[in-house]
Amino acid sequence: MILAKTLEEKFSSRQALIGIIGLGYVGLPIVIRLAQQGFRVLGFDTDPLKVEALNAGRSYIQHIPSDRIAALRQPASGDPKFEATGDLKRLGEPDALLICVPTPLNRHREPDLNYVVQTTHDISQSLRVGQLISLESTTYPGTTEEVMLPLLKATGLQVGKDFFLVYSPEREDPGNPTFNVYNIPKVVGGITETCCRLGEVLYGQIVQQVVPVSSTRVAEMTKLLENIYRAVNIALVNELKMLCLRMNIDINEVINASKTKPFGFQPFYPGPGLGGHCIPIDPFYLTWKAREYDFSTRLIELAGEINTHMPYYVIERTVQALNDHGQSIKGARVLVIGLAYKKDVDDLRESPSLTLIDLLLQRGAAVDYHDPYIPVMHHTRRHKFDLRSVPLTPENLATYALVIIATDHSCLDYQSIVTHAPLIIDTRNAIPGRNHAAKVVKA
Repeated sequence: MILAKTLEEKFSSRQALIGIIGLGYVGLPIVIRLAQQGFRVLGFDTDPLKVEALNAGRSYIQHIPSDRIAALRQPASGDPKFEATGDLKRLGEPDALLICVPTPLNRHREPDLNYVVQTTHDISQSLRVGQLISLESTTYPGTTEEVMLPLLKATGLQVGKDFFLVYSPEREDPGNPTFNVYNIPKVVGGITETCCRLGEVLYGQIVQQVVPVSSTRVAEMTKLLENIYRAVNIALVNELKMLCLRMNIDINEVINASKTKPFGFQPFYPGPGLGGHCIPIDPFYLTWKAREYDFSTRLIELAGEINTHMPYYVIERTVQALNDHGQSIKGARVLVIGLAYKKDVDDLRESPSLTLIDLLLQRGAAVDYHDPYIPVMHHTRRHKFDLRSVPLTPENLATYALVIIATDHSCLDYQSIVTHAPLIIDTRNAIPGRNHAAKVVKA
């Protein structure tokens, strides 16, 4: 096929213009990698502040330095490799469009594909012969084929002949110093064999290994399995943590001993609940889709119940700890340390810290937070707290009835926290051992 061969040659020679839709935690690292490998990149985002910042060479993601963006905008030689825009009429310009938009759940824990549907509709308005479309957003099996393809086919163009459609799930791990776009294998499934081949060629220019699979549905299920595996195992250690606390056993000591076995065991660690855009959400995409096949995913749903319960369990431990010290949660000043969903990043998507703050406020506590990576708490879909990070000084620590360590950032001075905070709820084993048993309560 001449058209497919021409597009393949454009990818192989890195002469293609690549469009990235959604310039967040997933899209922006791909932008950087593509541009570093010689591609010209056109980034699309509906947030004008993000577009303005990126075109000025500024990053708005903590673990992505601004100098990486500036280097793309003002290279040592030649024209800029990257441009950001909010003009969706330009979607017809790139040879390939990679979709990196959110796929959240609605309040009934059902898939919310509004961003995917709207983006596909926008693409259809400019879709031209010779474009490759790749969905990277996590979703249920069948989305690419059942939701996106009909919208694109309505243009009159034929998939696999006039345009090409693939699914390639994102595997970004924000803040991970070891794994990045280049060395994380990329799974690709296409609507047709030609689609898959073109996706394989494109991604092969920027990643170390491409893993082609037989269909978009297989690729979509692959992503869900990866995160369901983690969700179920985290639920297991969270449940065992609650049991071990009753049995006066340190679950983290148990895990550290178990992981010395050189086979058959992978360590997972308990916490105050699940956060991030993947693990708390992805399993429910499959439980929803499974109902279409009259199938109940009982283990997945049970794991979801356990993980969802964890912030409530932390609050139960908090109330009991205050009671044991002759204090009430109502009116107590509580400091939540760590707003991000995991250590050393500025990402608060689905963070259990937000639920903790909400539950504390419902109980009548006066709540502050400290997070060195998130100076101001921006509004989310479910939480709208107007709070700013307070300084973590000895004087400040001493004014709170209780401190909850919700995120164990590496840069925090835990010795100072132990010394100056009157009472501590440690949800991350940030203060290991039993030396501070009178002051530190595990939860």
